Amino acid sequence: MPRLGDPWQQLEPAEIASPEPGPGAVRIRVEATDLNFADILQCRGSYQVKRTPPFTPGMNAAGTVVAAGPGAAGVPGTRLVGPTVAPAGGFAEEALLAEALSHPIPDAVETAAAMGIHITHGTAWLALHHRARLQPGETVLVLAAAGGVGSAAVAMAHRHACWVVAAAGGPDKAAFAARAGADAVIDYTHDDLYESVMGLTDGRGVDVVFDPVGGRYFDVARRLLAWEGRLLVIGFASGDIPSAPANHALVKNYAVVGVHMGGYRERRPDLVRRCYADLHEQLAAGAIAAQISETIGFDALPGALARLAGRETTGRVIFDPLR
Repeated sequence: MPRLGDPWQQLEPAEIASPEPGPGAVRIRVEATDLNFADILQCRGSYQVKRTPPFTPGMNAAGTVVAAGPGAAGVPGTRLVGPTVAPAGGFAEEALLAEALSHPIPDAVETAAAMGIHITHGTAWLALHHRARLQPGETVLVLAAAGGVGSAAVAMAHRHACWVVAAAGGPDKAAFAARAGADAVIDYTHDDLYESVMGLTDGRGVDVVFDPVGGRYFDVARRLLAWEGRLLVIGFASGDIPSAPANHALVKNYAVVGVHMGGYRERRPDLVRRCYADLHEQLAAGAIAAQISETIGFDALPGALARLAGRETTGRVIFDPLR
């Protein structure tokens, strides 16, 4: 990334030397890197963690350790998944990982699958189980339910014996959300979200809203909360950051709950380790699956990021440098 801007316009392929791992870092041979909306924000310079060009994007990566820096115990040949270390991001043949914040991939789990669930299911797990304290039998509304994080939340809430309403835009995305485990699906390109959810819940509303969208849907979502509901603020894929009137929260006694997954890596590493131990165990047992919709190589990367920004993708898009 030679300069900040939209990655589909600014990304340029380049041959550079293998990155040298600094203290606490390991160099991996990249086998899979997930595409995240946060990657786009970071390329634009609008993400909370700033990068100074030139740098290689790709905030997370998975692969096999080939070298370790001072203080790192990385054993060559072992597989890890975790956050990358600037400037050597994951959209490359080799990348640097922060070893202390990374997680070993069990032998029974494929590298691409571990990468496919890393952010999506990790975010859903922390949001639903830790922040929302989700209980079996509760009702959950998931916005952008055909996206990577949204479809993970649908599957996770369904597995937790909750009744799940998935909201997605367009018939293909609605069908994808239904396959993820939704009990009811609303296509908000032509269905009124508020009226549809109220109709499905006999006017009660829902206990939990999982919102990675923000913008105008945030206002609809907060009005759909039942008494003592929880509105999980996951992100702002719409590009608009909303605000909530405090009097409405007071009258309906609901909570607006922020979920910044990256913040837990340093503040609650014990919780993050427990999260991924649980997810990897479920993945190995076949209880959950990585919703990988396509795997791309270098040539397709700019276009895939553009489609991700335009909310034209479903599930998880994975970069493989050997494609």
